[in-house]
Amino acid sequence: MRNPLSKEIVNIQPSGIRKFFDIVSEMKDAISLGVGEPDFDTPWHIRDEGIYSLEKGRTFYTSNAGLKELKIEITKYLKRRFDLEYDYHKEVLVTVGGSEAIDIAMRAMLDPGDEVLIPQPSYVSYEPCCRLANGTPVIIELQAENEFRLTKEELEAAITPKTKLLVLPFPNNPTGAVMERHNLEAVAEVVKEHDLFVLSDEIYGELTYVEGKNHVSIAALPGMKERTIVINGFSKSHAMTGWRLGYACGPQIILEQMLKIHQYAIMCAPTNSQYAAVDALRNGDSDVAAMREEYNGRRRYLIHAFEEMGLPCFEPFGAFYVFPCIQQFGMTSEEFAEKLLEEEKVAVVPGTAFGESGEGFIRISYAYSLDNLKKALARVRRFIEKQQKKLGQEI
Repeated sequence: MRNPLSKEIVNIQPSGIRKFFDIVSEMKDAISLGVGEPDFDTPWHIRDEGIYSLEKGRTFYTSNAGLKELKIEITKYLKRRFDLEYDYHKEVLVTVGGSEAIDIAMRAMLDPGDEVLIPQPSYVSYEPCCRLANGTPVIIELQAENEFRLTKEELEAAITPKTKLLVLPFPNNPTGAVMERHNLEAVAEVVKEHDLFVLSDEIYGELTYVEGKNHVSIAALPGMKERTIVINGFSKSHAMTGWRLGYACGPQIILEQMLKIHQYAIMCAPTNSQYAAVDALRNGDSDVAAMREEYNGRRRYLIHAFEEMGLPCFEPFGAFYVFPCIQQFGMTSEEFAEKLLEEEKVAVVPGTAFGESGEGFIRISYAYSLDNLKKALARVRRFIEKQQKKLGQEI
């Protein structure tokens, strides 16, 4: 029998995040700090709208591109929060989560041999999606000394005549890094100079903690809207992970081709999720603000706790992750995570799950209650004290 499998997909490694979750699910009294999912329930008024849509029998396909009402609310929301302006009819596509939007954007834009610049550490899907779209991923290794921001110099050094697309994964998973306006302006200058396009994954755009400053989208900068696909959704901001709803906004010429792929592969995003999302955007700003405030308190707690433990960790200002450095213990990220799970029953994600440049770091999520974080951190502290004693160190 001939080999039934695609060589390309066989050569793609499974997600490095899932390994530890599978072990934790079988381990009694284990605490996971690995899941990138809000611990909050979807706000009741949003759930209620989803329930109401089912009670009214709204269970049919919507337009391929999404409900008109939802696309209108998306454009109002993006203008209100991030000063972005889009035509709901031609420049907005509702997708099954932000992940689908990333996938079909790359498939719509890439030809074999086109190079895609992917800053890492970053979300695990970018590189596989690039490969499945026949693109060539080119990794830019972000540096801790730059607080894992992408610099103009790093970007310029990675560009070749084959470069077509830059993935901009900020606010960043797993590092929590953010790009402020002046950082983005420097990147935009290079993008325009080399005639590149940008896929800006802004799924954590609502979760930033720079006092007095909102997230800035690169698409809002002069000359960048026509070069940028903005990816966003409801999973992180509105605690709607299981509703599987995201969206892409960008130039009509690109959105038309993304819609074509979406039509054939998906048809439309879940109907009741779309109705619920209309209410999320109309009435959910206060819910988002309350969750953001809670995350910020947890973020500050973790940074202080790591400081007390002697565990180096730059202060993250986005998403809901911290990315402490564990290089002092002479273990790889995976070894550290395995030992921590084995000895103290706390699951974290090795930094290498997000790219080789994540070596020497671990990702810890604070999308957990403060009580759970305190219990877990007590175990982490005990583990670190043991390692430091072995090395002849003291806190």
